[in-house]
Amino acid sequence: MGLFGSKKTEESTGGEARQVTLEGGATITVAKSVDCLGDSCPRPQIMTKKAVEGVASGEVVEVVIDNPPSMEAIPPLCPDIGATHLETRKAKNCWEVYVRKD
Repeated sequence: MGLFGSKKTEESTGGEARQVTLEGGATITVAKSVDCLGDSCPRPQIMTKKAVEGVASGEVVEVVIDNPPSMEAIPPLCPDIGATHLETRKAKNCWEVYVRKD
């Protein structure tokens, strides 16, 4: 077990693109999903930064997170990592944060 618990990696969505409809009605395609369940600061921020670096401009990264302070830290981080926060939505026992690489 490492400093931040068990090692997790970003998960790609696989061969098929997954469509998500945002609250405003826009439909986005999730290029990569990052599992940050059980992680606390700063790990979710680091994993989000790495995921955004790994996708092409205009692609969307989904961050699944259950730590409130980490969830609140992702949107303000976006300009620093070259991304735009699209939406944060509450799901069962977690939040789904959607960011698009600029």
